[in-house]
Parts: sequence; C-alpha cells; structure tokens
Amino acid sequence: MSQLPPFLTLYRELIATPSVSCIDPHWDTSNKGVIDKLAGWLTTLGFTVVVNELERQAGKFNLLAKYVPPASDGKGGLLLAGHTDTVPWDEGRWTRNPFELHEADGKLYGLGSADMKGFFVFALEAIRDLDLSKLQKPLYVLATADEETTMAGARELAAFGDLRPDYAIIGEPTSMTPVTMHKGHLTEGIRITGKSGHSSNPGAGINAIEVMHDVISGLRELQREFQQRYHDAHFAVPYPTLNFGNIHGGDAANRICACCEMHIDLRPLPGMQMDDLYGELERKLQPVREQFPNAVCLEHLHEAIPGYRCDPDSAIVHLVQEITGNAAEPANYCTEAPFVQDLGCQTIVMGPGSIAQAHQPDEFIRLDEIAPAQQQLRDIIRRACA
Repeated sequence: MSQLPPFLTLYRELIATPSVSCIDPHWDTSNKGVIDKLAGWLTTLGFTVVVNELERQAGKFNLLAKYVPPASDGKGGLLLAGHTDTVPWDEGRWTRNPFELHEADGKLYGLGSADMKGFFVFALEAIRDLDLSKLQKPLYVLATADEETTMAGARELAAFGDLRPDYAIIGEPTSMTPVTMHKGHLTEGIRITGKSGHSSNPGAGINAIEVMHDVISGLRELQREFQQRYHDAHFAVPYPTLNFGNIHGGDAANRICACCEMHIDLRPLPGMQMDDLYGELERKLQPVREQFPNAVCLEHLHEAIPGYRCDPDSAIVHLVQEITGNAAEPANYCTEAPFVQDLGCQTIVMGPGSIAQAHQPDEFIRLDEIAPAQQQLRDIIRRACA
C-alpha cells in the first residue's frame, strides 16, 4: 500500500506552497517548494527523480520523474506534463485565502486548483492505484517552471538528455477534452526616439508620435494582409491576429514628443515560422526606418512561442477520445505543447478543471470532476504504456 498522503492532503499542500511567476520581481517566487514536494511523493511511488535548476532563470527548477517497469526496454512510453507556477492573485477580488484549499458548494477553491497544480495531484492519485510493475512502457512525470511568463522551463527540456516518450499529455484544464492545436504568441515593443523641441516650431524636432502614426499605418496594412493571406477554419478567428495593446508618448502639449512606445501582441497560426513573422514586421517598419534613420527600435518582450498542432489521426488522439468520449478541439490560449512536441512525441493538451477558471479570483475545480478524471487518467496510462 502506498505511503502517499490522501488526495486532499496532496492538494492542500501544493496549494499552500506559493510558486508565483511574474515579470514583476515583487510578485515572482521560486517554485522549489512545489518541486521538492513532488520529488518526495514521486520517489515514494517508486520513480527515479531528476531536478534541474534552469539556466535561464536562477532559483527556478524543472523536475523529471521516470518509472521503467521490469518488462520494459526503456523506450517510448507516456509523459504526463504540467507547470508548477501560478499567476499572481488580486487580493481585492479573492474572497478566500488563495493558499488555503477550501471546499464549499461542491468545489475546491485555491490558487492553482485548476491551472494547474491540481493536475499533479490527479496524476499522483491515478498512479497510486496502479500496479506499475505490470506496465510495458516507461511512465514519466514532468513539472516545469515559469510557464505563465517566459516558458523558460519548457525551453530547457534538452537538459534531461535522451527523453523520447511516445506520447505526452499536458494537463492544462480542458475539462478532459483533448486540445490538438493552438496559435502561437509574440509580444513586441516598438520604440520611437525622436527629437524634442518647442511646439511652435515643428520643423525643429522629430515628433515621435507622428512617426509612430506611420508605424501603425504600416501594421494596419499587415493586419489586413494576414486576413487575406492566411486561413485556418479550425479556429474561431481563422487568421493570425495583431493587436495594439498599449501606447505611451510625450509629456506636454507644448513640447515636440521625443519618445513614443507601443506594445503589440501577435497570434500566429500553427505552422507559421517565427522568422517569417518577424520578417513581415520588419518589412512594414523598413519604410519608416529609411525616412527616420535610427528612430525605430523593435524589442522582443519575450521569446516567441510557436503555434502547435497534433495530427488528428495520432494514436494518442484516438485513445483519449475513446476513453473520455470528448472530441478533440482547438484552443485560443498558448501552452508548452510546441516545446514538448519537439521531443518527438505525439502531444495533446488535456486535464481536469475548466480553462474558464484560469487566472480568475476564487479559482476552483468541481468535486464531481474528480473521480471521472482520475479513472480516465488511469485508463490512459494503462493503455498508453501497454
């Protein structure tokens, strides 16, 4: 009999261990407490555990746990993956302590209960009730850092060496509906450096707001070109999007604006190459650069996240659709799937809880989801590792 603590105790301990990732250092915390707990529990279940500190982010850690059954040749198998970090919380909107698991109204409340510390508890519970020695293929559990910000953890999976599972399931909250594609994500900053002067003589300076107007005009053309040139009917918005998120410039009405900065968000379709997309941006910026040398700076606010697509005829897609009864769908949000898929495995996104709860105050998972999701995970492990 496993010495693992009961399901709700596991849940309670993970929720109580802060692991916020945020680009604001006031909020950002290490995930080591969560990693240490998972390492201990997985070791108890008979897994071999490796923990790596990230090169990109000191004080943040990835974990890989591996169980190789006696009958296995050590190749292939199933990877259960998830991120250990959460977003910050809005103290003014939470009605409960976000770090205390609270049961009420048929729900479990807590920061990370759905997105996505809870998935590790579901995985541990499913594994606890299995006779792992009867599996034929290896079983892995991967826990990453900083998915909610830079995806630094998912970008360093090569540090685990020759990790080559047949299949991977990333346990984001999808109500146990398999997600087999999503768009990518780029966030870019465009800064215009002009020349200040008195507003009574516009020719004495270079107005950064006016130059930014020219930049926006070019990028508006790119928006229209995206709609005309690309189409993927799987998505509700079937083309790449470009959003103007914020803009700041100038300090007084009677001064020529010397600096203006804008942040934009791009969501490329699966299959679009990031270098090609940056080339499109540069093509629209080039005329402004030529007119105003050294005035335009493009800054990548985070490393690009490519789009992701899994072959709908993949064995893992057929398997999880059969077991859950849910047809595969696309998603509008980003995950670590493109980085996990680069390991060479068939990769889907699927886990308990609703994505509608992600990043929300009073985040919760419904109690009536627990038993069905646990059984489905057990069945998937048995079948994928058979």
